[in-house]
Amino acid sequence: MFSHVMVGSDNVELSKVFYDKLLDVLGYREGIIDEKGRCFYIAKSGVFAISKPIDGRSMTHANGGTIGFIADSPSKVDEWHAVGIANGGSECEEPPGIRENVFGRLYVAYLRDPYGNKICALHRVNE
Repeated sequence: MFSHVMVGSDNVELSKVFYDKLLDVLGYREGIIDEKGRCFYIAKSGVFAISKPIDGRSMTHANGGTIGFIADSPSKVDEWHAVGIANGGSECEEPPGIRENVFGRLYVAYLRDPYGNKICALHRVNE
């Protein structure tokens, strides 16, 4: 559905270390830094990127925004959460577990990355 998602960071290199470890849990390769200092994680399902704000101001996170990464099992969601906490992420919302909503039964975990962006890992239990 999405071509790409980009989050802001005042320190792309620090954010790359965090996301390299976190996305490795989900089976993605290490991010690539381009000539402008942006970091890209390229997959068949889309692109996740990190960049300093292009307007030159300090980064701010989106209030109400969340970026979700698909996980293939509840254990991968738990591992993703643990790796995130161990690498500079912080707790956000409820502990990892089942949530039921209009999308069905989901096993999810939420974190804030080192710059406050809200992220989650999600496994659709019904699939």
